[in-house]
Amino acid sequence: MSVNELYTTYTRVWIPDEDHIWKAAEITRDYKQGESVLYLKLEDGPLLEYPVGPKSNPLPFLRNPDILVGENDLTALSYLHEPAVLHNLRVRFLESNHIYTYCGIVLVAINPYEDLQIYGEEVINAYSGQNMGDMDPHIFAVAEEAYKQMARDERNQSIIVSGESGAGKTVSAKYAMRFFATVGGSSNDSNVEEKVLASSPIMEAIGNAKTTRNDNSSRFGKYIEIGFSQNYHIIGANMRTYLLEKSRVVFQAEEERNYHIFYQLCASASLSELQDLNLTSAQDFTYTSMGENIFIEGVSDADDLTKTRQAFKLLGIKDATQNAIFRVLASILHLGNIEIYSERDGESCHVSSSDVHLKHFCRLLGLEPPQMEHWLCHRKLVTTSETYIKNMSSKQASNARNALAKHIYARMFDWIVAHINVALHTTSKQHSFIGVLDIYGFETFEVNSFEQFCINYANEKLQQQFNSHVFKLEQEEYMKEQIPWTLIDFYDNQPCIDLIEARLGVLDLLDEECKVPKGTDQNWAQKLYKRHGSSAHFQKPRMSNTSFIINHFADDVAYECDGFLEKNRDTVYDEQINILKASQVELVADLFSDKDGGSSLKTSKVNVRAAKSAPKASNKENRKTVGLQFRSSLHLLMETLNATTPHYVRCIKPNDFKEAFSFDSRRAVQQLRACGVLETIRISAAGYPSRWTYSDFFSRYRVLMHKSDMLCADKKLVCKKLLETLIKDKDMFQFGKTKIFFRAGQVAYLEKLRADKFRAACIMIQKTVRGWLHRVRYQKIRKSAILLQRYGRGYLARRYAEYLRLTRAAMVCQKNYRMVRERRAYLTVRNATVVIQAFTRGMFTRKIYNQLMLHYKATIIQRNVRGWLQRTKYRRMRHAAIVLQCAVRRARAQRLYKKLKKEAGSGERLKKLDAGMENKIVQLQRKIDDKGKEYRAQNEQLLQTNTNLGSELSRLQKQLQQINSSQGDTTQLSALQAELERLRAELAEAQEQKSKIVEDHRVEKLDLTERLAELVEENSLLKSEKEELNLKIRQQSSRAAEDVGSALLRAEMDAERRRYQNLLKEYSRMEQRYENLKEEVSLTKFQPGHRRNLSNQSSQGSDSNYTSISTSEVGDSEDAIQLVDDMGVDKAAMDISVFIKLQKRVRELEHERKQLQANVDKMEELARQQGSVVKSSSVEQQAADLAYNNLKRQELESENKKLKNDLNELHHSVADRESSDELQSSYNLLLSQFRAANEELDARKEEVLILRTQIVNAVEQQEKKQQLEGDNLAEDSSLPADKDEALRAYQGLRESKKLLEAQLQSQNRQHGDELEALHTQIELLKDDIEKKQEKLNYTTSLSPEALLEYSVQLEITRLTDDNLDLKELVEKLEKNERKLKKQLRIYMKKVQELEVSRSSRAKADLGRQVTLQRKEKDFEGMLEYCKEDEALLIKMLITDMRPDDVSGTVPCLPAYVLFMCVRHADYINDDNKVEALLTASINAIKRVLKRNDDFDTTSFWLANTSRLLHCLKQYSGDEAFMVHNTAKQNEHCLKNFDLAEYRQVLSDLSIQIYQQLIRVAESVIQPMIVSAMLESESIPSLAGVKPMGYRNRSSSMDTDGDGPSSYTLQALIRQLGQFHTIMRDHGLDPEIAGQVVRQLFHCINAVTLNNLLLRKDVCSWSTGMQLRYNTSQMEEWLRANNLYQSQAAATLQPIIQAAQLLQVKKKTSQDADAICSLCTSLNSQQIVKILNLYTPLNEFEERVTVSFIRNIQSCLQERNDPPQLLLDTKQTFPVLLPYAPSALSLETLHIPNSLGLDFLIRV
Repeated sequence: MSVNELYTTYTRVWIPDEDHIWKAAEITRDYKQGESVLYLKLEDGPLLEYPVGPKSNPLPFLRNPDILVGENDLTALSYLHEPAVLHNLRVRFLESNHIYTYCGIVLVAINPYEDLQIYGEEVINAYSGQNMGDMDPHIFAVAEEAYKQMARDERNQSIIVSGESGAGKTVSAKYAMRFFATVGGSSNDSNVEEKVLASSPIMEAIGNAKTTRNDNSSRFGKYIEIGFSQNYHIIGANMRTYLLEKSRVVFQAEEERNYHIFYQLCASASLSELQDLNLTSAQDFTYTSMGENIFIEGVSDADDLTKTRQAFKLLGIKDATQNAIFRVLASILHLGNIEIYSERDGESCHVSSSDVHLKHFCRLLGLEPPQMEHWLCHRKLVTTSETYIKNMSSKQASNARNALAKHIYARMFDWIVAHINVALHTTSKQHSFIGVLDIYGFETFEVNSFEQFCINYANEKLQQQFNSHVFKLEQEEYMKEQIPWTLIDFYDNQPCIDLIEARLGVLDLLDEECKVPKGTDQNWAQKLYKRHGSSAHFQKPRMSNTSFIINHFADDVAYECDGFLEKNRDTVYDEQINILKASQVELVADLFSDKDGGSSLKTSKVNVRAAKSAPKASNKENRKTVGLQFRSSLHLLMETLNATTPHYVRCIKPNDFKEAFSFDSRRAVQQLRACGVLETIRISAAGYPSRWTYSDFFSRYRVLMHKSDMLCADKKLVCKKLLETLIKDKDMFQFGKTKIFFRAGQVAYLEKLRADKFRAACIMIQKTVRGWLHRVRYQKIRKSAILLQRYGRGYLARRYAEYLRLTRAAMVCQKNYRMVRERRAYLTVRNATVVIQAFTRGMFTRKIYNQLMLHYKATIIQRNVRGWLQRTKYRRMRHAAIVLQCAVRRARAQRLYKKLKKEAGSGERLKKLDAGMENKIVQLQRKIDDKGKEYRAQNEQLLQTNTNLGSELSRLQKQLQQINSSQGDTTQLSALQAELERLRAELAEAQEQKSKIVEDHRVEKLDLTERLAELVEENSLLKSEKEELNLKIRQQSSRAAEDVGSALLRAEMDAERRRYQNLLKEYSRMEQRYENLKEEVSLTKFQPGHRRNLSNQSSQGSDSNYTSISTSEVGDSEDAIQLVDDMGVDKAAMDISVFIKLQKRVRELEHERKQLQANVDKMEELARQQGSVVKSSSVEQQAADLAYNNLKRQELESENKKLKNDLNELHHSVADRESSDELQSSYNLLLSQFRAANEELDARKEEVLILRTQIVNAVEQQEKKQQLEGDNLAEDSSLPADKDEALRAYQGLRESKKLLEAQLQSQNRQHGDELEALHTQIELLKDDIEKKQEKLNYTTSLSPEALLEYSVQLEITRLTDDNLDLKELVEKLEKNERKLKKQLRIYMKKVQELEVSRSSRAKADLGRQVTLQRKEKDFEGMLEYCKEDEALLIKMLITDMRPDDVSGTVPCLPAYVLFMCVRHADYINDDNKVEALLTASINAIKRVLKRNDDFDTTSFWLANTSRLLHCLKQYSGDEAFMVHNTAKQNEHCLKNFDLAEYRQVLSDLSIQIYQQLIRVAESVIQPMIVSAMLESESIPSLAGVKPMGYRNRSSSMDTDGDGPSSYTLQALIRQLGQFHTIMRDHGLDPEIAGQVVRQLFHCINAVTLNNLLLRKDVCSWSTGMQLRYNTSQMEEWLRANNLYQSQAAATLQPIIQAAQLLQVKKKTSQDADAICSLCTSLNSQQIVKILNLYTPLNEFEERVTVSFIRNIQSCLQERNDPPQLLLDTKQTFPVLLPYAPSALSLETLHIPNSLGLDFLIRV
């Protein structure tokens, strides 16, 4: 078009303006070509004559129509120029609050300086999988594009984020990484994506700082490579950093801060773990207080430190390492506060040794304070011959200190980066990566130094790469393909780059000057002037000789040379570094080791290319300049970027005041020019972005060709014909030499045609092939299923039989193993107890022995002293008494002799005594016979009682069997079972009492055995004494001729007689004590407990004033311990006291025996000494002996009587305690002992007779003797009696002694046999004790919890065994019952058939022609199955069940069948069967749903699960569920079991199935929603005009898939109808089906509204009309299917109100009020967002004004809406399962034969 046609009246144009850069105006008069003035009217009112010239002042730029203002893509504008771009960005940013805009392949991001709710996870999900042009511009769209191209093209990608400081580069890079972490999360539990995100707060803390332009400015550049696996999951990451601004550590400008980490540490100095750093407020440190403002508004440094530490922890850096890092950082602050004092000469300085900060610095870094104090003020100069120590001035020392601080921080920064890389590294193979470059943008300040020079140099390189990618390559491609193209000149910055990095360039000269010993910044400047003064990109300022100007691509920048050399050298003195190398802190030593800063990376084997090169050389050679290092790392970066597909994000800073949504046009234009956005617009609008080779185009789109075209050999000609046929506009494509070029949108059109063609063909092929495959598959499956069923059933039966055998074998193994285990435990316990007892008894015995020895020694002393005193006194008294006794005794003896002589003549008295003793013996024999009869009677009574109990038990068992077989009454069964349990308990108690009696008898027998051994020992002693006496008698018989010898013999005979009688007495007393012990033991067993004697009993009988412990008491304690070991604690508690008393009594008797023996010895001694006195006293002594023998005989008789009485009582007590036949063995043992006692009694009788004969002989001899003495009395002679009589008496005594010895020997043999038996029993008990000891050791080694668990386990095992036995019994009874019931049913059916046949015959005889179908009146709606058929039932009814198999039957038939089986199991009271069936059913349903994830199957089992739940409720017997039941249904209620727990399980399962059903349905309809609701034309021709700026990017289109346009609203409604039909056919409750529909409608609403809020192209009036129509159709579908009451329509309210919002008038305040009252389901953010997105499609539509949007916002301020823009598509409503009883009667249910359930029996 010509100029005259364009510049006409009312045409709007852009004119330059000093304040606003560009200002809008309107032409008021037509312009004619050649005129010098253009008449304009500005928007603010005044008129303007704008001068126009062909060279100096061209015609102004034309404005785009309003319909195009605010487009998503700047290249879609009709007029592409700087004012149009600036205005479009301004409108989108200020009016619509859109911060992102496309510009070709570049995403322009404007910093809003405000937190926006557009980065949530729901937004990420909305952009994931979408094409780049489908949604509004967003950083997530660029990230998705990079992720998609990486997966599709298998090529590494890069996202280059650039811009000025404060433009939002760091935030954009962070959100891009968040998108990758969310979409490409790690496939395992390594959480690499969380670690990648965790690196951001760490790098911000140590690398970001507050500047005048940005509160969180990155003072370094970084390139993060995010590695992906072959499945495109994040597996690791790597970070490279560039040019850290080290000078900020020691200097900050006004209103700026140091790095954040210093302020975070100072703010958290009060923490206990940081108090060792000795930090205070940041205002107290020089390095953090230079900017004068240490705070950032709205930022908490303490909270940020917490986040930093959490990030460290997440990356695997431990707390100790973190503390070491904080120590190094804190030491830098203390280093800055070290005061350096200048000396008077001004050439030297010093540091105070008492400087607190110096001490803190050295302590934190582990350094020697004197060394650091010295080298802070001195330096070493090394020449070829000498080394000098040179003083430094205070300024030089301060510079050296600052350089050291910068060096420490730089090393610490590199160390942290290296360890972050180690944490992000992975050993898995990296398939591809996406790099995110966050690099500083172009910078220019009032004073620009070395840092700005490096930054701008990097931007020159990036701009060159951008130009090569966007501009140069584009034009070269067109020229190579010979496409008509107007070559556009673009800026090539290669000359500027050569000026900086070429040989003898700026950096080369700078490095050369740094090598000069006395090089200065001024000398370097002069070299620059001389070398590059003629360069077009280099200028020298007029007023300065120490600065220079470089013409960068963005602007001209003046650099000050002051400080360039120092910063380039980065000099740190070696002496200070050497001190740091010798640090005691390991981290500090590692930082400054001879290795490079990336040494830690080598140890971790991470292949990370460091930002700084690090060749291995000496220190001097290793000192590369900063410029050289930066240039090397920059070249490495460019190589990486050139090897990837770049994606550009240009961040724009809208203003310098950090004001939210404030747009400064001048600043924006500067940045747009600098980042090349305008050049991108110009090229993209004029180009052809899509291109295909002829072969690729032919291969891909040949499906659109005709068959005749395919036969042509020239593919290029074929492609031309096809395009001319498909695309009528010739300008939409161009043909090159090897490629075809398309304008935007044409490839998408071709893809749609291709997809439609493929779809039609695929449907035809799929229809045919699927039919054939399913037929073949069905035939194979049917044949295989029949074969598998046959073999499977056999296998199951065999496996079950094997299981029963293995179970039985396992039980036997367990029984034997437990027996062995218990026995070993007992033996272990017993052995340990014996050892403990041995040591304990030894200890007590030694103590008592020591005491006895002391007492014995004292007694000996006392005895000797007293004896000497008494003997002295006795000698005096005896001498006097002898004289008197001689006379007195002579007279008394004569009188006594006469008296005895008279009495000896008559033997009447002796006869009376003999008669009395015989009577007593007869009485004792009678009593023994009576007691024997009583014992036999009691034994017979006990046997009768046992017989009665056995018969009673058998009778009860028979009664129990009868009741089980006849009635099945559970109450009587339980009563009988309780009675059986009670009888078993009584039997167990009796067995326990038996074991106690046996144990008591064993203990008593053991004790008596010990006493017998003592008696045997005493008998042996007596024998030895007897032999000695016999020897003496034989010696004395040789001297019988002598008178004195005969007298001595008589005296010895008398003494022997007395001794023998004393032995008899002692023996009888011992026997009596033995019987008394038995009696007391028997009494104490029936009277548990013990009686305690007085504690001072042992001391009451002592003459001493001190109490002492007697040996008998200690022995008693030892015996008591042994008794406890043998009998156990419970039994020993009853017998210990009695046992101790008995042993005390035995010891007392032993003591008495010893005293008697001593008396006998004394009497023999006196007899020898008083030979002369014997004659006179012999008659008196004989009389005394005679009296003594009589008394002894009486005592023997009385003791024999008592012995019999005691034996009888013991017999009765044992007989009473016998409770069963099992005690017969112990009774026999007691009976044998009783017989032995009788034999001993007979022996005593014989001894009594012998004694009587001896006494008679003695009397006769005494009479003869008296006669002889009377004859010889006158002669005063004392000759002894006849010697023959004395010898005969002596022979009689020897014979009686032999008899006693024989009896003792027989008793010894008997007791020896018993002792052997006891030894064998002891061995058995030892083995048992060892087993229990092992068990005791095992239990003692356990913890209390484990011990409790072990004991519970043992008890459970015992109860389980008992329970299994009972179950076996019950199962046998139930089997018998079932057999009888089956037989009864068979007989009943036969009887009924006979009755029916008889009745039918009778009716036939009567001539009636009506035929009736017999009904099974005994069918109660139950199904019986065998336990073996349970697996088959589950398989046929659930596992292999398909919804189509029961399509023609009652809905939910499997649920009814399962419940009827449950009813039968309840009817027979089989809880195991109920539990097994329900558990197996639930598990099988879960497996089926896990295997089949389709809507049909899921809906089918949701219906059956819920129906089974309703049946369990309906027939549970609860009144609340029985309200709607019929009388017959109430009869079918469960009788025995409460299945409330299973109802809860089924309810949970139904909810799980419901959730799975929702997921399946949503996955089906979600791809259809956007196309059906927003893009399909339900109203034809309504949306015929589309926005011109809408375009898809061919690089991001997935052309192989089905496009979204293939789905319409009718397709979506048909899918919903299909879902509803399936649910209805399966019998799903209408309430549940309504909830499913409601959830699906919520998904439709959420997806539709979210896309509406993120797409500008659909926010129009026509879309609102179309959307309202679509929602009305959805509501109509709900009404047609009676689902409107399910509240599904209410879920569509947000999208309905959004459609109304697009349609309503949006101008006045009344409209604003109406909108606020109308849109109640939308929050304020959503309303404002839709208004901002509203786009007119035609010129007659008006855009929503900013004032109207502000009015809406003010009206919505009163709302308390959540700050959420998008709806949660994953939100699920809580599901309710209402109770829905069934009217179906179970007895009428018919099961088809096709289901294969013939094994079920109708009951």
